[in-house]
Amino acid sequence: MENILGLVAIACGFIVGLGAFGASIGIALMGGKFLEASARQPEIMNELQVKMFILAGLIDAAFLIGVAIALLFAFAKPFAI
Repeated sequence: MENILGLVAIACGFIVGLGAFGASIGIALMGGKFLEASARQPEIMNELQVKMFILAGLIDAAFLIGVAIALLFAFAKPFAI
């Protein structure tokens, strides 16, 4: 039983850690592309900024769903016998 709970704890750490890593990389790439597009065509910066914030919210939402699943595994113990 302790083995299963230990592996669930390690899996929760991987879910949160890799999710945060992926979200930060995604937002960094998107921010860089936004700055490149704004430098090329400054007249469409307002439209691009709205789309950038929507995408940033979606990227963070995917990370927070992973955190919620990790918290479910950590505290609800669905694999406990």
